[in-house]
Amino acid sequence: MIDISQKKIIERIAKASGKIFLKKKTIEKIQNKTVEKGDVLTIARIAGINAVKKVPELIPLCHPIPITKVSVDFNINENNSIKVTCLVKSIAKTGVEMEALTGVSVALLNIWDVVKMYEKDENGQYPSTIIQDIKVEEKLKKI
Repeated sequence: MIDISQKKIIERIAKASGKIFLKKKTIEKIQNKTVEKGDVLTIARIAGINAVKKVPELIPLCHPIPITKVSVDFNINENNSIKVTCLVKSIAKTGVEMEALTGVSVALLNIWDVVKMYEKDENGQYPSTIIQDIKVEEKLKKI
């Protein structure tokens, strides 16, 4: 890990997002809360929050930092996609971009996991299930 001992402790914020494309019927099941495994978005939210807290274990060169806020939000779009946004705040010597990206990624993976039974085709493949556009939307330092 790099030496951050000379950096100032300031408020740091990062927002990341990504999308998952699903079948229209799967989206309807999510909206109607009729997915057999449970409430998809609640499961994904909790998984994303947990992932943010575990970043130094998952990404070895990330510093462990105090997390002061995590939010994981969802927007269901007309193009049969769900956009996941993860906002992370900390008061620390280093930023929280990796935490926000990890929160988004794990939330998206959990959506896939909980609905995969509806997404498979007759050969057990996922021809229309796609995760894409994972990115940092915003990074802020408040001095």
